[in-house]
Amino acid sequence: MRDQITEMGRRAREAAHLMAKADRDRKVRALENMASALERDSTSIAEANRRDVEDARTKGLSAAKIDRLIIGEKVLGEMVAGLREVGALSDPVGEVTKMWTRPNGLRVGRMRIPLGVIGIVYESRPNVTVDAAALCIKAGNAVILRGGSEAFHSNTRLARILRESLKETGLPEDGVQLVPTTDRQAVLDLLGLEEYIDVMIPRGGEDLIRFVTQHARMPVLKHYKGVCHVFVDEDADLQMATNICLNAKVQRPGVCNAMETLLVHEKAAPRFLPAVAEALRKEGVELRGCAKTRAFIPNCIEATEEDWFAEYLDLILAVRVVPDMEEAIHHITTYGSHHTEAIVTENYARAHRFIQEVQSSLVLVNASTRFNDGFQLGLGAEIGISTSRLHAFGPMGLEELTTTKFIAFGTGQLRS
Repeated sequence: MRDQITEMGRRAREAAHLMAKADRDRKVRALENMASALERDSTSIAEANRRDVEDARTKGLSAAKIDRLIIGEKVLGEMVAGLREVGALSDPVGEVTKMWTRPNGLRVGRMRIPLGVIGIVYESRPNVTVDAAALCIKAGNAVILRGGSEAFHSNTRLARILRESLKETGLPEDGVQLVPTTDRQAVLDLLGLEEYIDVMIPRGGEDLIRFVTQHARMPVLKHYKGVCHVFVDEDADLQMATNICLNAKVQRPGVCNAMETLLVHEKAAPRFLPAVAEALRKEGVELRGCAKTRAFIPNCIEATEEDWFAEYLDLILAVRVVPDMEEAIHHITTYGSHHTEAIVTENYARAHRFIQEVQSSLVLVNASTRFNDGFQLGLGAEIGISTSRLHAFGPMGLEELTTTKFIAFGTGQLRS
C-alpha cells in the first residue's frame, strides 16, 4: 500500500506542474464538463450513494452522520452549481497583487501561484470530493482525496467522473486522485509524503483532525471543532433572535457552523427565553442551562462546565444568561473554538464592538451562524474552514489555495 500511495504522490506532483501552467479557459471548460457530467450521471451517483447509506444504517451510524452522507437532489444540485460558480470566479493564478519601486529603480511585486499538491482527508460528506476538486483545479493545484469509508462508493463514482472530465479537456487526470482503499494505513502513508504533498487539509470530527495533525509531516490547515455562539443582546429584535436561533441550531445540527451555545442578556431573558425554548423544543432540541436560565425555562437540564466546551453536533443546546456583553465576549473567548459567533442587536455601537473584539473566523450581526460556508459567502465553494489563522482563517476558497511569490523587474541594477 505504501508504494501505491507514494506513486499517487509522484503522479500528483507531475500533474501539479501541468495544472499550474493551465490557462483559465481550459480550467473553466474542465469545470463545466464536470458539472454537465454530474447532471448526466445522476442515476449512477444516486445508486452508489444508496449503497453507502444502506451500509451506514446497517452499521448503526447516527442520524447526523447519515444526513451528511446523503446525496439528494438538492445536494447534487449544489455540487453542480458550485462547479459552475467556481468556474465563473476570477482566476487568482498569475495575479500581481502589489507592485512598488525601490530607490534604485527596481520594481518589486507579488504574484499569486498555486500551492502545489493538496491532500484532503475527510469524513462522510461526499460533496467535499467535488468542492475540493473544483477549487484545487481552478487554483492550479493537484489534489489527493481520502474520503471516509462510509462514503467510499459515492466518492469513487464522483472521482471517476471528475477524472474523466479532466482528461476530456486535455488536463492531467491525475490532477484529481482518490485513495482507492478504506484501509486506515493508507492515511498514515499519505501523511508521510512531505516530498510530494505541500499541505494537508482534514475535514471531519475532532478525533480525525487531531489524528491528521499529530501524524502529518507537512503543514496542516484545520479546525478542531465548531463551538459556535449566538448572543442575544438586550436591544435585540426578539422575533428575529428566535428565527436566527432556530436556523442556527435546527436546520442542520450535525455541521460545524451550527450553534452550540446560546448566550442571552439578562434584560432580554424574561421575555426571550420562554418563547425561544418553546420554539426549540417543538423541533426536538434538548436544553441545558445555567441556574438563571432554568429559572425561566421549566424542566431545563442543569448545564455542567463540560457543556460550555461541547460541540454536540446534535439537537442539544447549552444556554447561559449573562449580565452584559462584556461577559458574553468573555464566555466566547474562554469556551469558544474561534469558528463562528453572532450577535443579535439593534444597537450599532454594541454590534461594532462585538465584531471588533470577538476573534473568530466569521463574526455576524443579525444573521445565523450557518452562513460560515464558502458557498454562502460568495467563494463559490470551500475546501474547509481554518481556525489556525496562519495562511488562512475562515472558509478556504480560491485565494486561500494559492500563495504569493516575489517578482522583480530591473534595468540592469547591481547590488553594491
